Amino acid sequence: MSQSTSTEAKSAPAQPAVVDSTLSAEGYKKSLSGRQVTMIAMGGAIGVGLFMGAGGRLASTGPALIFSYAIAGVIAYLLMRALGELIMYRQTSGSFVSYAGEMFGRKGAYLSGWMYFINWAMTGIAELIAIGLYFQFFFPNVPVELTAIAALLLLVGVNLLSVKAFGEFEFWASVLKVAAILIFLAVGTFMVVTNAKVGDGHASVSNLFAADGGMFPKGALVMILVLNAVIFAYNAIELVGITAGEMEDPAKEVPKAIRAVVIRIVVFYVGSVTLLAMLLPSDQYKAGTSPFVTVFGQMGLPWMGDVMNMIVITAALSSCNSGLYSIGRIFRTMANNGHAPQWLTRMSKNHVPYAAIIAIGSVYLVGILLNIWLGGSHAFDLALNTASIGVIFTWGSIFASQIALRKIKGNASSLPMPGSPWTSWAGLVALLAITVLIGFDTMTSKSGEVFHLGLWTLATIPFFAVVLWLGWQKVKHNEPKSELYS
Repeated sequence: MSQSTSTEAKSAPAQPAVVDSTLSAEGYKKSLSGRQVTMIAMGGAIGVGLFMGAGGRLASTGPALIFSYAIAGVIAYLLMRALGELIMYRQTSGSFVSYAGEMFGRKGAYLSGWMYFINWAMTGIAELIAIGLYFQFFFPNVPVELTAIAALLLLVGVNLLSVKAFGEFEFWASVLKVAAILIFLAVGTFMVVTNAKVGDGHASVSNLFAADGGMFPKGALVMILVLNAVIFAYNAIELVGITAGEMEDPAKEVPKAIRAVVIRIVVFYVGSVTLLAMLLPSDQYKAGTSPFVTVFGQMGLPWMGDVMNMIVITAALSSCNSGLYSIGRIFRTMANNGHAPQWLTRMSKNHVPYAAIIAIGSVYLVGILLNIWLGGSHAFDLALNTASIGVIFTWGSIFASQIALRKIKGNASSLPMPGSPWTSWAGLVALLAITVLIGFDTMTSKSGEVFHLGLWTLATIPFFAVVLWLGWQKVKHNEPKSELYS
């Protein structure tokens, strides 16, 4: 009898392993809804680039800045369609790093991951310092670094709780920013249509042509040269790819998010800049001051300046929050690839990559403290320009991966890139041209000293190339933790 029982036990079919359908293949919790994903990507992109940076760029470029944002918007649209094809081929929180690894090998994943790190390391530090500067509008005696560190602790805490907590925080912060833009678009359009008085003049389409040279008071070339900064303003729309691994229903939500994000952002950016140029002559804006604060001040509504400064702080918090989320996931993917320390793979019981989030938070903290030492030098502007190099490389890797996917796998995605491969090649050529044009970017101080910011930015490329090459020599023999991250 015991022998029979033993035989039956051996011949019994093995029970299938229980798979938690709420977890992604990488171990992340699938908690993000479509509305959250759309707002996360929009929130990451709608940051200080619009609410703060557009003022200085209007002053230096003139109304032609409208065309700069439109050109960048076309590139962003092509990027999102290329990314959409990759996501619908395979959803992963490793996103473009994982795709680069599959299409170009481990070296492709290594380069893509670390260039994205450079992007958000520089961007996050700059935005946290910006939060401290904006906070001084209300409390001028509070040190910038103190506010920046407090903001950093808040964002790290939100990201460590759970992806759902992060998603809700980012959703409502983004709703506030979007609502502010929609209100501005409505009020601005009404004032232009009614030819309302703004400052010493009137809101009118004629403001687009008021300066000598019409829409190109600084020349047509400046419109192209500023594309580097404008592309940086669109940074973070690629977050849709990273969130795909934590979506509740990616097959349904990704196509909607891809279309919604890029169209809304282009409309918000181009629409806002167009109205700003119509409400006031471009020479009345200045760097370091939100153009929205300038407009409302000229309208005789200084209290709206207070509101807009709060919106600017929220915008910077939201954008930095998205960056902390994204680079945390990318860091963990890099560690799984063997391209970063293995302890970065650690996950909390809430399925949050806490080690990677704390690591990037520590980098931000060091950057904030370094800002005290660097003081009033050009290092801050150089950091932002260097971040844009990271953006261009990341976008370029997405275009290249889409071209390779179509060549290797054929039409293997349910959301194919229209006009492939020519549209992706057009995106790559445009990004290469923008990189070359960075070299012509200059800054002039109040004393009249010219700083060749672009040349110094390009000089960082060989520096990072050497550092990345040395790093590759150290990690290239490391075995990936799983084939999933190849």
